[in-house]
Amino acid sequence: MIFLCLCLAGGLGGVARYWVDSRVNSRHRSALPWGTVVVNASACLLLGLFTGLAMNHGGDWWPVLTVGFTGGYSTFSTACVEAARLSRGGHWGLAAVQALGMLVVSFGLAGLGLWLGSLV
Repeated sequence: MIFLCLCLAGGLGGVARYWVDSRVNSRHRSALPWGTVVVNASACLLLGLFTGLAMNHGGDWWPVLTVGFTGGYSTFSTACVEAARLSRGGHWGLAAVQALGMLVVSFGLAGLGLWLGSLV
């Protein structure tokens, strides 16, 4: 049963990623891939939150939310491709901001989520 729930959560995460990415990119037209930035930053916050909750409460739901939903929702590979695309297009500064900025923001939000989850 856990395997089926994990698969379903991964599919829902992928749908959520597409929805968030589409909404953000339709509102912010720029060379910087804001949709991917928002998706990965929020995925790190969610992963930290789910992990903090699991540390305090345990349970079989933890892999469903982390590996399933958050794994289907986050998109590190797309972030790498977009940084490479920016570099190849001569946007070296934007590529550096996107790659390094996403790393710093994602790390910070994962830590924040972990802290918030451990409070509950």
